[in-house]
Formats: sequence, structure tokens, C-alpha cells
Amino acid sequence: MPVPRPDHTTPVPLPVVAAAVNAPSSGDADVVLTGITHDSRQVRPGDLYAALPGANVHGGTFVASAVERGAAAVLTDRAGADLIEATADGASVPVLVVDSPRAVLGDAASTIYGTGHAPLQTFGITGTNGKTTTAYLLSSALDALGRTTGLIGTVEVRVGDERIPSERTTPEATDLHSVLAIMTERGVENCTMEVSSHALSQHRVDGLVFDVALFTNLSQDHLDYHGSMEEYFGVKAQLFTAAHARRGVVCVDDDWGRQLAQIATIPVTTVASSAERGADWVITAGADREFTLAQAARPDSADPGAILELTSALPGDFNQVNTALATIALLDAGYAMAEVVHAVATAPEVPGRFETVALDRSDLPDLDEVDQEDLDSLPWVVVDYAHTPDAVRAVLAALRPDTTGDLVVVLGAGGDRDRGKRAAMGEAAATGADVVIVADDNPRNEDPAVIRRAILEGASAGPARVLEVPERRSAIATALRLAHEAGPGSTVALVGKGHETGQTVGTTVQHFDDREEGRAALVDLLRSVRASA
Repeated sequence: MPVPRPDHTTPVPLPVVAAAVNAPSSGDADVVLTGITHDSRQVRPGDLYAALPGANVHGGTFVASAVERGAAAVLTDRAGADLIEATADGASVPVLVVDSPRAVLGDAASTIYGTGHAPLQTFGITGTNGKTTTAYLLSSALDALGRTTGLIGTVEVRVGDERIPSERTTPEATDLHSVLAIMTERGVENCTMEVSSHALSQHRVDGLVFDVALFTNLSQDHLDYHGSMEEYFGVKAQLFTAAHARRGVVCVDDDWGRQLAQIATIPVTTVASSAERGADWVITAGADREFTLAQAARPDSADPGAILELTSALPGDFNQVNTALATIALLDAGYAMAEVVHAVATAPEVPGRFETVALDRSDLPDLDEVDQEDLDSLPWVVVDYAHTPDAVRAVLAALRPDTTGDLVVVLGAGGDRDRGKRAAMGEAAATGADVVIVADDNPRNEDPAVIRRAILEGASAGPARVLEVPERRSAIATALRLAHEAGPGSTVALVGKGHETGQTVGTTVQHFDDREEGRAALVDLLRSVRASA
């Protein structure tokens, strides 16, 4: 689905954009630009078409098509310029040539859409786990504070009340600045955004300086792309420089966070779950979802520091950390403490993150006399996006206190992605659950059996009962049956896919939603229970 464009833009002279990207001026002062895109199929009249080098084909190949659609100018590299010059007539529009067009794409988009000086307060969240949940916690709190909010992330782009499904966690720079311009045009006051490591390394957030950047944690993921944890960390750390943010909030529960706080070149506020970490704010867990967030006293002040009594709107210790990060970010952004304490307690709807799948009578039109006792006999089913060892461990630990029966988990791992984490995911599952069912996730172009084998190898190190049920729909049905047989208080965790509505096998995306499948399996289980009563 194409990213929408603002309804109105102020035309920007080409030489202004050329100066912003440090390209030789073409001297075409009469050429003006009203938009920008890197996709020749999405070109509109007045656009700057960014002809980028691709994995298989250079964007310079499509310049003629872009000009036919109305491109007013082209931004490309030397290779792209050579492709253009090799055509019969060359380009009939000005061509800006730079060494790395992707590296200046954000600056070009920011200049064209005027987003570099937009009155939009922005929060950028990075880390391995917790980005989406923290983004929704922040956005929900800002709503409660009476702000008109926007959100950009893994699940969706939200502009006020409008929701647009996301294709990736962080959009390309051309699309990002278009969305920011739409937000400004529609009176949105705040934007909360997930910032992936891929986005930072590929310059997708260039041209935007966040008011507050947040760091959740770092654990193994995406090493197929980054190569090492050190490289992965180095990319994340870029967000905490003056080029990308004005100030930061960093969780120092892991050593990566502690290192980040030390090397950040912007002012940073730290938070930890233990006073031993020497953080600016310390979390102390209380009863249920209540916890205390205490500010460390400053050595040069008699002020003992603030003590906030907070309630996490979501279960799990990790969500207390996410709530604390959102709280501190809002305080650092200038919101009143008393209002923030109330606002962060507002429960957000986070698709596919610790999302309960439950039945009501509308799901059971053909079952007569279903009473609450029947519904209560069913297992608790939770869907979560956990797809790293730490995330699997955390979600199972969060479910365990409320599980008086067996905890059954269904998990797999994505193909063509970080292979090194698969065994560790299996071990985390077999350590935290009573029953582990290894199923397919998104195998993509890999042999699904090879992926499952790696998970099973790791799971063999834990005490849980381990089953292999390749077909995910069958695995979910098996999990619910086993949980029901284990007795009341049992829980089923469907992890890995979360909000996703498709399963990628080879190059084909088939519709598959863990939430839909969990609900269908609950209905089938209830029918079975009723039939045997």
C-alpha cells in the first residue's frame, strides 16, 4: 500500500535541494519540487525521483518511466548518471549526482517537505525488544495528556485516527518525511516512532532529529545483517548522537545500555531495575502491577529526588521497564509529573504484544446454552511477537505467575534470518514452559525442517516436554488440547508472529493470523468439550 502524501506542499527550488544534499548546482532555478520518492511507480508531477542502487537493479534504469510520470528532477549516483546518459536522449530533466544518494535522501526529503523545522514533538525508540510496546505506551499516555498523536512502527502508521498497515518497522526516508508532513498538516502534535537498526544503517531516519530517543535493551537478533553484536550495538548507538536526537533515555539493565549511556554524545537519563546499576531512576517492583520509580538524589543537592508510585497497564516485569522508560521520556520532554503518573497507567491496545485471545458468545452462534463456566474451562491464550531468546524468556516469565496449570508454548523461527538465535530460543522456551511445541513460523526460502531442528536441539537442554508439530495451525490446536487436558489455570502462548497476518513460504505469503487461529482452535475445543459432556 503506497504511503500517502500531504495535500499541500510549498514548492522548493531545485538549487535549494541541491545545496541540502551537497550536489553540484544544475543552475535550473526555475525548476521547483513538490515531492520526492524512491519508487518510480509512485512518481507524481513535480517529484524528485531518487534513483538508488539496488540489490539487483539500479533505480537509474527506471528514470525514463519516472520522467514520463512527471518527475521534475533526478537524484542519483555516478552509476545511475551513466545509465541515464547511456539512453538514447539521456534525461530530459536535471540530474543531481552525489556519491551516495541514500545517505542524503533524508536531507532531501526534509528540505522538500519542510519537516526539518516542523512543530512536531518526536520520540524515537530503539532496542531489540520492547520497541512496539513502549511506543504504544507513550502514544497512549500522550492521548491521555490531551495531545493529538501520531505513531510510526512495526504494526501500523497512525495519523490521528487514521491507521495504515506498515510494511516495515521504519519507513524509507522519502515515505517517513511524507508521513511527518501529513501529521503536521493535520494538526498532529506528537509522533512516537520505532527506530530499527536497519533504518539507522540505511539512513531512513536522516533529516529528523528526535526530541527524545529511548533505548530498551540489546540482545541477539539481526546478526545475519549486522554480523556481530558489536556492530549491531554500534548502529543502535547512532541514534544517541546530535545528528539524530536532542536527549536520550537509556535502560541500563544490560551492559549494552550501560555502555551506550557512557558513549552517548547527547544528554542521557538512565533507568534500571536495580540500584546497583547507579542509574538516575530505579524501579522497585511492588504488588501486582504496581511499582515505584525513584529518582536518585544528586550529590550537589539536598533534594532527595522524586518518588513516583506507578501502575503498569500491561503484565510482566519487562512492561514495568517499558512503562518507566515512557514515564521518564515524558518528564524529560517537559510534561508535569502528576499528569504523567496518571497518563502512563492508561492501557494501550498493542496488537500482537501480550494480546489475549478470548471467546464471547458472538463466536459461538451455533452452540446453545454455553455458560460462563464453559468459557472459564478453556485455557488462557496469549499471542506475542517474541522472536528472540530474551523476549521468549520474558513473556513466559510474565505468564508463569498467573498460570496454575501447565504453560504450553508454540514457537518457530523465521527463515533467511539470524540462524544463531534459534537454539537459544528453543532453550528459553523449554526452560520457561512445561510443554514446547515447535512449529513453522515464516520459513521463507529455507527448509522448514532445518529451522525446526535447530530449535529442537536447543529445547532439549530444558526440562519441558518437547513436541514437533510442523504445520502451525495443527500446532496451535495441539497446544490448546494439551493445555485443557492439563486442567484449569493452564495457559497457551503463541509466540513469534504477533500481529502478523501472513505466513511466508518461499516467496508466497499465505494468510495466517495467530489470533484468528487461536480463536478458531478455542471454538473447536469448546465444541469438543460440549460434545463429550
